[in-house]
Amino acid sequence: MPPSSRRLPVLVLSLLLTPTLAAGLAPSAVAAPAGPVAASADAAVQALHALYAEEWERRQAEYGHVRVDGRWQQGERMPGVAPADWERRIAWWEEVLRRLDRIPVGGLAGEERINAEVFRAMVEADLDNARWRTWEAPFNSDSFFWAEVVPWAPYRSEAEWRRFIERLRDVPRYFADQRANMEAGLARGWSVPRASLDGRDRTIEPYTRTGAGNPALDVFDQIPASIPPAVRQALREEGRKVVLEQVVPAYAGLLDYFRNEYLPRTRTTVSARDLPGGADFYRSQIREYVTLDMTPEQIHQLGLSEVERISAEMREVMERVGFKGSFAEFLQFLRTDPRFYAKTPRELIAAASYHAKRIDGELNHVLGTLPRYRFTIRPVPDDIAPNYTSGRGGLESCLFNTYDLPSRPLYNLPALVLHECAPGHSLQAALALEAPERPEFRQQVYFSGYGEGWGLYTEWLGTQMGIYETPYEEFGRLTFEMWRAARLVIDTGLHEYGWSRQQAIDYLASHTALAQIDVVNEVDRYVSWPGQALSYYIGYRTLLDLRREAEHELGDRFDQKAFHDKVLGLGAVPLSTLEREVRAFIAAEKAKR
Repeated sequence: MPPSSRRLPVLVLSLLLTPTLAAGLAPSAVAAPAGPVAASADAAVQALHALYAEEWERRQAEYGHVRVDGRWQQGERMPGVAPADWERRIAWWEEVLRRLDRIPVGGLAGEERINAEVFRAMVEADLDNARWRTWEAPFNSDSFFWAEVVPWAPYRSEAEWRRFIERLRDVPRYFADQRANMEAGLARGWSVPRASLDGRDRTIEPYTRTGAGNPALDVFDQIPASIPPAVRQALREEGRKVVLEQVVPAYAGLLDYFRNEYLPRTRTTVSARDLPGGADFYRSQIREYVTLDMTPEQIHQLGLSEVERISAEMREVMERVGFKGSFAEFLQFLRTDPRFYAKTPRELIAAASYHAKRIDGELNHVLGTLPRYRFTIRPVPDDIAPNYTSGRGGLESCLFNTYDLPSRPLYNLPALVLHECAPGHSLQAALALEAPERPEFRQQVYFSGYGEGWGLYTEWLGTQMGIYETPYEEFGRLTFEMWRAARLVIDTGLHEYGWSRQQAIDYLASHTALAQIDVVNEVDRYVSWPGQALSYYIGYRTLLDLRREAEHELGDRFDQKAFHDKVLGLGAVPLSTLEREVRAFIAAEKAKR
């Protein structure tokens, strides 16, 4: 999963994944009149540009961002998350959509048509989540607002460090507002399911320490040498003082509240249908993450048929390696044989780096355009690793989980590196950033169906690139494909058909070679993050079906580099837009005959 830092849950998506709007805006700013809109295409384009430019500027202000060297960066305060902030955002986004409705975008073509579609989908998703008040449960089993305060990588400039210190001063206010929101959620039966939160309180503990091991203190030991020594020392002293006096008490208060007040009162159900208006809420999440018109029933049946197909392919690989025994025994062999596991964290990171460089050597055969921006490979931070997924990729870095090495099989790494690093999320994010002549919101918006669909497609693409060197690595790829297909069954099973958490765990464990820790963490993610898990496989099947359509229509004139450049050149778009644009590309290529 991407984006540039940490991927965050649907319950905080509007605030944290895509920057939203700002504590300092006056209420009167919401009511800017649209004025008359001319019917001409030029006037429509001008009105559209003005609207999305205004929305993006306000979005950055809402986030407290500042523009530095042409890019938006974090400013001196944490986002506003109080109910008044959200009411202001709702009013603004409603006004944005009214103004968008008055622009005759139906006559637009090319990039401008895509701009309008992406902009509408982005704003509608943010507005929908704000109206559902998902901010009253501002975390899930996978991602937490309290883990987003300290950067994973150290800042490079003095100005960034000073802004960071000022944000730390704002942590007590930010946590107090989040706790008030959580209380409001509990009062109306809107909370994260208790069953998915076992051990998540331990992710807060490190920040309550007053010495080594507190990420908020340790980060000040990483101020780069490019900053003069005297300045480094002053920043370190000031930063540590703020952490000890303000940040540590804020985290200690949050930990006490989480353990003693929040957890005992969270809901004991696991289905989104058990939330207020839950059936409609679940369908809203399907719309957001799938970006196609699909019902839970259609998704569930697709999952069942794909699980059956992939199961047959997995058994073929089992026969190829000559394993004598049942499928369940083969899974147990893969989960326990020492040959498949790293002995040290460095060994796992080294193996991931090896696969990344092998993939690098094949990229020029599958892509016509490669980005300049480079990513690095890092371990998942210790404070969140026990409850974190196996890997995650974004613009700056690819992260690999080195916690509990006996649960991190090396045969999964080629598929994981393809998905998270290149040509998956890191490369995808870099191309979006470097895309020419594109509005800023198009460079940073993220649609899960498109992004995760591409990530899973790149795992399949590895079969065409010669990346899988052993049958076990091919089985690892099929395990990952099965994992995503099984999500269609599990997510809809949980949130539409009333499955229990244990039923979901048993289903995933019996169909994949995922380690038990991953099986449990993943199911808890699906329990607490309805709909997001559907995006992977549906996006992947959409892309693979479009490729096969192109191969059929173009025959020996099919060029996968041109096909991939078309897909990636669009940037993140709804799957409905992707289908239309790729089919137009196929028709144009066919017409060249």
